[in-house]
Amino acid sequence: MSEKKIVTAESARRAAAMFNYGNILSAAIPVLIPFWFGASMFIYAMNRHNPNPRVGYYTQWAAYRFYGLIGLIIPVATFFPPDIRYYLATWAVIAAILIPWEIRDLRRIAREKWEDMEYSA
Repeated sequence: MSEKKIVTAESARRAAAMFNYGNILSAAIPVLIPFWFGASMFIYAMNRHNPNPRVGYYTQWAAYRFYGLIGLIIPVATFFPPDIRYYLATWAVIAAILIPWEIRDLRRIAREKWEDMEYSA
């Protein structure tokens, strides 16, 4: 017989916001991008299949944004001359796109009604 477990509303809300906070931090401090790239895979795997489907939804969209923008750096930066200004400009564009989008999602997560959820383990 399967055991019933509960995912609290607060736990689900926190899990849904986790990827967004990591994206903001990595976009604000560019030296963290490689570290967040690695850690984000763990966060994604942990939260994408949360029993609460809204956690997976928010995690997946935050991952799309982050991996899409960071993945764009590889082909674009390949053709950069050895000048730091190009990399700083790219970082500024990524931060300008990513940070407001993540803040919007965090506000949506905060406004959403989260409820405790029971599931079978």
